[in-house]
Amino acid sequence: MTEVTDNPALLSLVPKAAAKQSMKDFKSDQEVRWCPGCGDYAVLAAVQGFMPELGLAKENIVFVSGIGCSSRFPYYMDTYGMHSIHGRAPAIATGLATSRRDLSVWVVTGDGDALSIGGNHLIHALRRNVNLKILLFNNRIYGLTKGQYSPTSEVGKITKSTPMGSLDAPFNPVSLAIGAEASFVARTVDSDRKHLTEVLRAAAAHEGTALVEIYQNCNIFNDGAFEVLKDHEQAQEAVIRLEQGQPIRFGVAGAKGVVRNAATGDLEVVTVTPENESRILVHDASSASPTNAFALSRLADPDTLHQTPIGVFRNVRRPVYDTLMAEQLDTAVDRSGKGDLGALLSGNDTWTVVG
Repeated sequence: MTEVTDNPALLSLVPKAAAKQSMKDFKSDQEVRWCPGCGDYAVLAAVQGFMPELGLAKENIVFVSGIGCSSRFPYYMDTYGMHSIHGRAPAIATGLATSRRDLSVWVVTGDGDALSIGGNHLIHALRRNVNLKILLFNNRIYGLTKGQYSPTSEVGKITKSTPMGSLDAPFNPVSLAIGAEASFVARTVDSDRKHLTEVLRAAAAHEGTALVEIYQNCNIFNDGAFEVLKDHEQAQEAVIRLEQGQPIRFGVAGAKGVVRNAATGDLEVVTVTPENESRILVHDASSASPTNAFALSRLADPDTLHQTPIGVFRNVRRPVYDTLMAEQLDTAVDRSGKGDLGALLSGNDTWTVVG
């Protein structure tokens, strides 16, 4: 896994902390007010515990959220933060990251906030490759507004807003992000502290937009949505852990593996035998082509969640939007000697209206 300190953008632009920090330094004085047993507590603890690894001054770290249960996150981080408006956190964070490159900017959002009203803002932040880290909490339900179906709820979901079952096909956030040309896409689970921290570490080290989908339990309105991935016995057969450069195998003693179907070109799960072992796909998140990453994202059945990949699907280098924008601004100033806002606004094609 890439170390956080390998990120030259953070090293060169964001001031280091003056003294060694601990998890306690990132806990605010605000009472944490989520429902008892909510998966958000586990994610908050993991993020607070990870932040000292960045080695950055707290004053140069910002958390921006939208609207939803997860969006209370900035209150509980002893950093700068903004509880913004519904679905617009990526847009506000984009403005912040591009205008203040000395900041490490994180977005916290939910499946409703990010994928419904905020859908366009999310995909354009991903395609632009702004230097943002987006944590998408996915509990497959609207929690703050009390249990309506969300863009990730499975077909047939009985909720307060769909008493006869949801008719909408759900979004797969990882597939959506890869399709939007995201340069870093990962998935993890709220209760797996070790894996969650590893994914956060990789996201922080990435230059550009990093999207991390976090399966998160809502024990009030959608309890047990990811139980098959959390139960120790079931998880052995259901969770596919993606590791860079390693054959994609899972199950007891690695008895199952992922291969490409020669006839259809799709990925499929097989029982590993001496005859097919050489066909097991080796995971490469750094591949220039998103083909395998997208195909892996399609393995999980949205109803049962059996055979669900977690880990880093895609991690590639491409130009970062805020760096390119800064270079353009520097070039404009070099050519003119100074910036002239009035000349920019009036341009060469202006009209004077006389009476």
